Amino acid sequence: MAVPSGRLSRLARFGGLASGVAGGMLAEGARQFSQGRRPTVGDLLLTPANAVRVTEQLAQLRGAAMKVGQLISMDAGEMLPPELSDILSRLRADARPMPQVQLKAALNRRWGRGWEARFTRFDFDPVAAASIGQVHRALTLNGDDLAIKVQYPGVRNSIDSDVDNVAALMRLSGLMPRELDVTPLLGEAKRQLHEEADYEREGQYLARFATLLADDPDFVVPRLHADLTRPDVLAMTYLPGDPVEDLATAPQAERDRVATVLMRLLLRELFAFGLMQTDPNFANYRHDPATGRIVLLDFGATRAIGPEVAEGYRVFLRAALANDRDGAIAAARRIGFFDDRALNKDRAGLEAMFDLVLAPFQATEPFDFGDTAVVAQLRTRGMSFAEDRAVWHIPPIDTLFIQRKLGGVYLMAARLKARVDMRALLNPWL
Repeated sequence: MAVPSGRLSRLARFGGLASGVAGGMLAEGARQFSQGRRPTVGDLLLTPANAVRVTEQLAQLRGAAMKVGQLISMDAGEMLPPELSDILSRLRADARPMPQVQLKAALNRRWGRGWEARFTRFDFDPVAAASIGQVHRALTLNGDDLAIKVQYPGVRNSIDSDVDNVAALMRLSGLMPRELDVTPLLGEAKRQLHEEADYEREGQYLARFATLLADDPDFVVPRLHADLTRPDVLAMTYLPGDPVEDLATAPQAERDRVATVLMRLLLRELFAFGLMQTDPNFANYRHDPATGRIVLLDFGATRAIGPEVAEGYRVFLRAALANDRDGAIAAARRIGFFDDRALNKDRAGLEAMFDLVLAPFQATEPFDFGDTAVVAQLRTRGMSFAEDRAVWHIPPIDTLFIQRKLGGVYLMAARLKARVDMRALLNPWL
């Protein structure tokens, strides 16, 4: 089935979604009332049946609608009911490819008719399909093995309305308190998605990271093919690799090495490059078993990091290594992790959470990210704050994106059950 590309067709999809969800709410409400319960609007919206409706429609719409659904499942999964979180998580791997006729029409517009003559082989079945585009493998007449990312039609024009529509669904669910002003966050989400939809911009960052990491034996970045790249078509060398999370069964030493180099890269991005790829999706990292190198993919979410922001993190990490809990809390407050409401309401709880956060930095031996007890305690403490809507707080945008990347790398290390000497990694930068 073709991806809806026009604004009216996408709006109709949202209208159909709203109608289906409303019908599901009425049916669920009648059922619960018959059992003597008085459900809230949020209870009625967040049923498994309605979650399926939302997921199916977002997967069909793709673009910003699906991207926001993915971000919800990754960034707020612990705050959602398990049914909704589980089903939304499918969006990270459930993109459906556009049909061949729609793909050919898109490439005809960008490369001109007869573009097939530039290739000895073009695989119309995609090797990957995501929220904004799908990837095809091709072989040029010169023998270049390429990965070509083709954007779904209508994505760029639908970003603003899609974000607004998904945000409206979130407000209706009651997940976002009315007093929480998400306008700046929605504006940033739109800006970020417009940038991610600009494949020429992504190509520039792809080339930039290839230069920055040219001498790093642990990483490899695809080479940009600018002659075939357009605002909604990105051409690069195809690099083989397996999902990095497959290393969960690798020897301990290899898991430790991979987690260590990923964290080292994050520190270089923050303190040396002033440039960070902020999308923590595991699919952006592949492992080449032949060389041991990590293949880095998808630079659409790259953003510049100002020196003042990096210095704020440096102050925080210095306090962490010095076992200075008060200093770390003060630095985190300046960075914008939380505001005075949380500090004044439950300082003891905040201190207990920071003791857990600082544990990897204070260990005198490699920290075991596979220690599920630490992760569970941290999640419990975090949830206690998340459930208190009176202290909900949206951090500065740069902090939000850096934390998203930090959290993604932490989760990767936890998935690999890796042991990392954090003090040794951090000392050179502090």
